[in-house]
Amino acid sequence: MGPLGFGLHTPTVESICRQVKEIKDLGVEIGIVVGGGNIFRGLNATERGMERVTADNMGMLATVINSLAMMDTLEQMGIFTRVMSAVKIEAFAEDYIRRRAVRHMEKGRLVIFAAGIGRPYFSTDTAASLRAVEIGADVLIKATNVDGVYSADPKKVADAVFYPKLTFMDVLTQELKVIDSTAISLLKENSIPLRVLEVNTEGNLKKVVMGEDVGTLIT
Repeated sequence: MGPLGFGLHTPTVESICRQVKEIKDLGVEIGIVVGGGNIFRGLNATERGMERVTADNMGMLATVINSLAMMDTLEQMGIFTRVMSAVKIEAFAEDYIRRRAVRHMEKGRLVIFAAGIGRPYFSTDTAASLRAVEIGADVLIKATNVDGVYSADPKKVADAVFYPKLTFMDVLTQELKVIDSTAISLLKENSIPLRVLEVNTEGNLKKVVMGEDVGTLIT
């Protein structure tokens, strides 16, 4: 949503997609998991009294909207893209089938995974980790608004310590709010490294793919 309080900020969407195109043009196979918090946050709605399953279902639908927006922007940039949904919504997206997703990527298409894992109570982080495991990803990159992992929220705590490298156990034992524990456990069990970086600075994704040390590496 960029600087907006809600919805889709076109320049931000385009900026992210340009960065994705940069690494796609290098020949990298890419799968993307998109959240939906710019449209609807299930946990926030739960706090206001909405039933959790309903709220999470609405959140999953919000990720479909974002996935379609990214698909449209990427295809305008010349990238063949497929949106695959964990819930049946065939009028807008393909059903998620692991082998088909891998085949799309082998054929040079970029795959956007929508609707989380299709079940309530599981976060977008968990969906990203699960998809990374399923497609045999070399690395999971969490592109966010912070330039890595800190001991506390750097926007609230002036002396928060930046961590360039961590282990999965560090994240779990120190209860660092990087991604949730289910997602961390999936990555740990399957030895998939996690790189956390700030996506608003164009070029960061390419730097990581080219081997530069950007953000925080968790192994």
